[in-house]
Amino acid sequence: MFYAMATRKINLGGYEFEHLLQDIQTLNERALRSELHLTAVSIHAYAHILKNYALLPCGASMGDGYGPIFVTRATTALMPALDASLEEKKKWLHEQRIAIPGRMTSAFLAAQLLLGEHFNHIVIPFDEIFDAVHSGLADVGLIIHEGQLTYGQEGFAKILDLGEWWKNSTGLPLPLGGNVIRKDFSMRERHKINGIMKASIQYALDHRLDGVTHSMAHARGMEIPLADRFIGMYVNDYTLDYGERGRSAIKEFLGRAAERGLVPKINELEFVT
Repeated sequence: MFYAMATRKINLGGYEFEHLLQDIQTLNERALRSELHLTAVSIHAYAHILKNYALLPCGASMGDGYGPIFVTRATTALMPALDASLEEKKKWLHEQRIAIPGRMTSAFLAAQLLLGEHFNHIVIPFDEIFDAVHSGLADVGLIIHEGQLTYGQEGFAKILDLGEWWKNSTGLPLPLGGNVIRKDFSMRERHKINGIMKASIQYALDHRLDGVTHSMAHARGMEIPLADRFIGMYVNDYTLDYGERGRSAIKEFLGRAAERGLVPKINELEFVT
């Protein structure tokens, strides 16, 4: 998303951007403290920071029929059959210790909507969850990274895909991440900065191979074809603009969570126009 900004392929409008690469849980926590002018956050976290941040309409990560997945060791005894019902899988998951990538992630909130507020879990950095399950520290891992594509070759079996469950339940994509801007920017500044970020995303989509190649420095051992496939799952038309369907997905996601007391109630989402 930020390839064109980082390499000055587009006009930055006189702004200087410092790029900080941190995991999403850390960014969520920093947003809670209003430390960053612009940041990616989990949609879950946005429910807790809307006093100080507005959502940018570009930069979304939406899982349209796919998303975070529960995996376990392929050798695990008594795991649900491939054709097990949703209720059977939920019952089984409730009996396991689940490694999650952070309590402010959208993956965790989606898991709570599926399994209920309380289930047995431990917090593990997102890129260490496979190791935690392999070692027996956890029975199940909730995967939010490229492991969604590689879990099989890593020796894991998929139990359930939260994005698939959510679309079957609502007909909507699962809203996972977005970009926010601090409200101490004026409306005019917010509009201008959003335009720069949207232009960066459009440039990357128009120059896809260059953008993917730039991102490979952070690809954790992936080859370009796999990285390209994973990026395509979460950088697409929704990333340019949520659109009405994307906005409806956020309202449904946070609305259901608020009904269960998992997040504060939001009367109206505030998007930068």
